[in-house]
Amino acid sequence: MIDLGLLKFFLGLEVKEEETCIFISQEKYAKEILKKYKMKNCNPVSTPMEPGAKLSKYHEGERVDANRYQSLVVSLRSPTCIRPDLSLSVNIISRFMEEPIYSHWKMLKRVVRYIHGTVLHGFSYSKIEDYKLVGYSDSDWCGDIDDQRSTSGYASWAT
Repeated sequence: MIDLGLLKFFLGLEVKEEETCIFISQEKYAKEILKKYKMKNCNPVSTPMEPGAKLSKYHEGERVDANRYQSLVVSLRSPTCIRPDLSLSVNIISRFMEEPIYSHWKMLKRVVRYIHGTVLHGFSYSKIEDYKLVGYSDSDWCGDIDDQRSTSGYASWAT
């Protein structure tokens, strides 16, 4: 058995250990996505989706390459494990993998542009003696315009 030192990478996660905290991100993976899809120099956006955006399977529009669309969606699923800010938008764009149209592709590229602007985001874990648990939840009742299903989500952490 040998000592390999401090953990730096594990299953695509970058781990940076300091005296006061541990920071986990996927900076390298995010940069690989940007490079693979030729979006390293794109303009970043401040939100992963346009507020109030509604997409439908039944909208008419120019079809896009389903294989490329599916490949990018699958690439974006990994960062959602440590990036809850991406979870909703990746979930929504995943609904259109069968027959994507240009408006779906445009929304998908917006998520990538958001990643470009937030490539350094991640989780910071620090030792806290006196902490408080905080939680938020949200729902949009019957928000899916195709099947009237609700979308809900939650986030919780200690402060």
